[in-house]
Amino acid sequence: MTKKYKFISQDSDNKKRLDTFLSQQNLPVSRSRIKRLIDAKLIQVNDISPKAGLRIKEGDLIRVSIPEPTPADPSPENIPLDIIYEDRSIIAINKPPGLVIHPAPGNYSGTLVNALLYHVRDLSGIGGVIRPGIVHRLDKNTSGVLVVAKNDLAHQSLADQFEKHSITRKYIAIVYGNFKDKKGTIASCIGRHLIDRKRMSTKTKKGKEAITHWRVIEPFKETSLLEISLETGRTHQIRVHLADIQHPIIGDPVYCSKKKLLTIKDNRLRKRLKSLNRQALHAYLLGINHPINEEYMEFIAPMPEDMEETLNMLRLMDL
Repeated sequence: MTKKYKFISQDSDNKKRLDTFLSQQNLPVSRSRIKRLIDAKLIQVNDISPKAGLRIKEGDLIRVSIPEPTPADPSPENIPLDIIYEDRSIIAINKPPGLVIHPAPGNYSGTLVNALLYHVRDLSGIGGVIRPGIVHRLDKNTSGVLVVAKNDLAHQSLADQFEKHSITRKYIAIVYGNFKDKKGTIASCIGRHLIDRKRMSTKTKKGKEAITHWRVIEPFKETSLLEISLETGRTHQIRVHLADIQHPIIGDPVYCSKKKLLTIKDNRLRKRLKSLNRQALHAYLLGINHPINEEYMEFIAPMPEDMEETLNMLRLMDL
């Protein structure tokens, strides 16, 4: 059941930030939850959905809707999985673009965890009820190989390998521009953006070392196909590093300006790139030592259809 509240601001509230005003009204939620309610458009000022930093005026009508909390425990859901490999200890998945890894605000169902709970009955418990078996992640709109632990021993072993950077991780990306060299390395620290906390940046005071190796597989007239391998695994590492060297990933909604698409001269190609609706990034290879017998194993995910069709167009246009 949704609880609703209504306030009318007074003269003493004039020019207060909206989130500050609401945090002073004894609502049964924290200030961070108020921010999430504003982002979810569950708070209105004069019947308009505002931003958290809105400065209110005397006489403003402020309506607040607070829905009941969603249960924390994810439920099993019969969501199809593209399983590359499975045994008693691990399961390797080819994650499609658009699939969120685990439940979070705004995505409490329809996630990989919901699918895994349906298909795999003996997932590791180390990650907790929200992230059972999840050792590493891929961004929602990045496709490719992801390995999940089915028991705690496997989880610990995989976590140690990721921490020691002994995992082999290779990606394919279609990026803007051409390169003078055939391969190179990007090494810079990555941390939270100083202003936009949802983004990562190399211009930060508390960054962690990040090393990305790239190699040109196919150069095209205005774009390039890269193979990328990681020594470290920072959040958004590939996307941030490639944007930093002025070769952002095509379709990246966060680290690539929309104006970049206008630099593509051919109208058909521009339309094709726009239709991707996600960053053209695919985790095609993951290599690990098996948690039980320590045998080295590699899992490969074929190129997804949307990226394959884009590459076919790029190749035809270069003929």
